[in-house]
Amino acid sequence: MKYSARLRLLAVQTGLIASLGLGFATLAYSETILTVALAANPQMQTAAKLIGNFEKKYPDIKVRFQTLPENQLRPAVLKDVATKSGQYDVVMIGAYEVPLWAQKGWIVDLSQYAKADTAWNEGDLLRPIRNLVSYKGNLFATPFYGSSSFMFYRKDLFAKAGLTMPETPTWNQVAQFAAKLDDKKAGVSGICLRGVPGWGQNLASLTTVINTFGGRWFDQKWQPALSEPESKAAINFYVNLIRQHGQPDAAKDGWQECLQLFSQGHAAMWYDDTVFAGPVLDQAGPGVKDNVGFAMAPVKATKASGWLWAWGLSIPTTSKNRDAAWKLISWLTSQEYIKLAGEKAGWGQVPPGSRTSTYQIPEYKKAVASFGDLTLQSINSADPLRPTIEPVPYSGVQYVDIPEFEQIGDFTSQQISGAISGQVTVDEAINASQKKMTDIMQDAGYIK
Repeated sequence: MKYSARLRLLAVQTGLIASLGLGFATLAYSETILTVALAANPQMQTAAKLIGNFEKKYPDIKVRFQTLPENQLRPAVLKDVATKSGQYDVVMIGAYEVPLWAQKGWIVDLSQYAKADTAWNEGDLLRPIRNLVSYKGNLFATPFYGSSSFMFYRKDLFAKAGLTMPETPTWNQVAQFAAKLDDKKAGVSGICLRGVPGWGQNLASLTTVINTFGGRWFDQKWQPALSEPESKAAINFYVNLIRQHGQPDAAKDGWQECLQLFSQGHAAMWYDDTVFAGPVLDQAGPGVKDNVGFAMAPVKATKASGWLWAWGLSIPTTSKNRDAAWKLISWLTSQEYIKLAGEKAGWGQVPPGSRTSTYQIPEYKKAVASFGDLTLQSINSADPLRPTIEPVPYSGVQYVDIPEFEQIGDFTSQQISGAISGQVTVDEAINASQKKMTDIMQDAGYIK
């Protein structure tokens, strides 16, 4: 009996030890899985390809990317954070969303993380870009890249036509250049501009034109101002320039299509984000790459007109993996990652405009010799606190920093796209937008 009892006891102990051992093994090999929402931009796609380097550094963390076009990313992420669904541990959001979401308590204040992580070197961030991803002085997103806007042009086509692109052209000059360079028979448009709907698509470009024409979205009393003479003139100019000398079916084209058209030699000029300078040179076909030139954003009544933007990485307050999420977003926006991206993917794929040290890397300086200084000059010339000539009650160069702008912008952009395609006149587009804006602003309590 004693022998049998000892056997039973030994069996129980062995099973217990095995069970505990299994538990310890499971614990030792547990993984944190981070779900990340990214915009489908060239530099973000490079990040997805290089994520294995992060997972090798942090073997207990696995990253799952959901990469979406900008127009799909914004509503998907907004729905997740607003309803506190908790689907994402990290979200890529823009300069427009950061302060608004921080105010609502949707994203984590990263100041303490940044302060404790001295290797990340917060002081290295470009000041205008850091300000864009902050709220009341505190950091709420790590800037993946910062950018402005400028003009891309074909030096060979300009030389052939006897034209010279100024460092800072006027929009009137650009219109004249587009008319002379427009060659429908050769399949070359005078200019490529965003026409597809979206407040971050055609309105981004158009709003900078409105600003430099002396127009504005609202007056000091929040009355819609798109029908003011300066705003109206700018909208007419933009739509007519595209209709007369822009790419075919422009109302369907965003930055993706213009990047492809310009890189393949189907446009003599392209006005868009400075971040696409590297991808243009990387993707340019024979006869194009060595003939790409860059100039400051065109102006009319202001000294500068480029926009100011940043895509940042934020942690939703619903994330249960905040410490791991910080490791990821700090790595993706670090000096270490920038060097890795340059070495592995090419220096043209390095996220620009975020860190001062980036512009001190010899290989990067050589790769961006034709546009690096212009990018920094464009970023430093943008003034989101005074985007136009007349006083305005808002900040933001290519957007208005109020929650209602997303609805206003998307509706107005649809009207502008309709005018570009010829479905409505410019006056009809402006009048419909003015009415919609007035209704929204009255409902929101801005207009008494």
